[in-house]
Amino acid sequence: MLHVEKPSELHTKRSLLINSPNSESSATSLVWFRQDLRLSDNPALQAACQQGHIIPVYILDDVHAADWRMGGASRWWLHHSLQTLSDSLNHKLLVLSGDALEILPVLARQLGVAQVVWNRCYEPWRIKRDSQLKTALQDQGITVRSFNASLLWEPWQVLKEDNTPYKVFTPFYRKGCKRAGEPPQPSGKPASMNCRTLPDEEFLGHRLADLQGPDGIAALSLLPSIPWDSTMRETWQPGEDAAQTRLSEFLETGLDDYKEGRNFPARPNVSRLSPYLHFGEISPRQVWHQACASALAQNQDKQLDTFLSELGWREFSYSLLYHNPDLPEQPIQQKFANFPWQQDKEALRAWQRGQTGYPLVDAGMRELWQTGYMHNRVRMVVGSFLVKNLRQHWHHGEAWFWDCLVDADLASNSTSWQWIAGCGADAAPYFRVFNPVTQSEKFDRQAEYIRRFVPELATLPDKYIHAPFAAPANVLQQAGIVLGRDYPEPVVDLKTSREDALAAFKSLSA
Repeated sequence: MLHVEKPSELHTKRSLLINSPNSESSATSLVWFRQDLRLSDNPALQAACQQGHIIPVYILDDVHAADWRMGGASRWWLHHSLQTLSDSLNHKLLVLSGDALEILPVLARQLGVAQVVWNRCYEPWRIKRDSQLKTALQDQGITVRSFNASLLWEPWQVLKEDNTPYKVFTPFYRKGCKRAGEPPQPSGKPASMNCRTLPDEEFLGHRLADLQGPDGIAALSLLPSIPWDSTMRETWQPGEDAAQTRLSEFLETGLDDYKEGRNFPARPNVSRLSPYLHFGEISPRQVWHQACASALAQNQDKQLDTFLSELGWREFSYSLLYHNPDLPEQPIQQKFANFPWQQDKEALRAWQRGQTGYPLVDAGMRELWQTGYMHNRVRMVVGSFLVKNLRQHWHHGEAWFWDCLVDADLASNSTSWQWIAGCGADAAPYFRVFNPVTQSEKFDRQAEYIRRFVPELATLPDKYIHAPFAAPANVLQQAGIVLGRDYPEPVVDLKTSREDALAAFKSLSA
């Protein structure tokens, strides 16, 4: 971490701008970008621009994030997202790294800003840090303002009639969200942005100008040292403009038949907006209202309702995290605290590498590794296989997804893993075990998805590709496949492992 000089140290090295304010600095706002890397529908940025000059800043704070510092895929995305944001700000984005609780008060004081503004985040570690930061800045006489830019509704807005949080999704969405009212209309980009020129001074041991734009972003070292990201570069284009393009494409070609088509991993009926939403390159308000307008024009009410409910699930995840700060570590259903998980490093490694012997599971895990993304239906299948057939702790899946997903989001990741493990709020019943063979036969009948990500099985007929271990010897021979050499034997028997998982679950209430 870069050393941050305390105010006392700065006094001895240079006079602080706050001691000699001018008309420009007194009207300047420090705009702290976080998970809102866009210009449009950005209430903190809009409010700051209305006040006068702005100094946009991004701080990579791995200190407070601790165990939940971004994984490799997310850091890759962040690098490119910051680049596009910097471009849109004429390379005036100030990029820093370290403890934001120490950095921001010193920076605000050194630059003599009148106020610091940001859009709220809801991870427990951010809430704690931001509360402390607000007090520290106010103690310096600096105005602090925060806004909602990440959610349709604040977590404290969607409550039951007795003012307690919902624990079941359907009433949360159908009753609570409806009672909270229609999400506000999104705003556009600020009419004008006056980025203040930074003084020719040092901060964190560097000239301020050297911490802006591409040089400041490169100093974060977000990109991998070896080119494992090559396939991700072919798959994604981060940034605000790309987010709007993706939304438009989905509404034009993917919303039609969304309700059913989203279950088939080879079809283009998923939005793939999750990383853009997580990094705030597009707001949920923009997605909500554009989807409503598009569906109205195309008479797609049923498809729209299903799609909007997915935005509702994202809101539910944030509500659960807000009201259960230990959600990433502790099961909501406490009886699962004593669940007899297995320790099998080889099985876990096979799952991570996409070498389980079950093609749909392996296709999903390879899609994750190659693209930083996995189709939602397949996420449920691979999750069920890990926690039920392999009986590995859901923490292992949570951690692997956290490192590999470009859309790794603490609320959604934690909620979804607890859901599939059966230990969360409104979770899938533990006895619901997704069979990867029947799932692929139903949702990838022609094996388009499997053949794309498990090409060594491409020569197998559709009848046998979903379960190569059940194929007759002559079929395997004709396809040129030797199990155990070209493709692994199953790491576990589905029937036996399911029975063992259910027996383990029954032991909790014994």
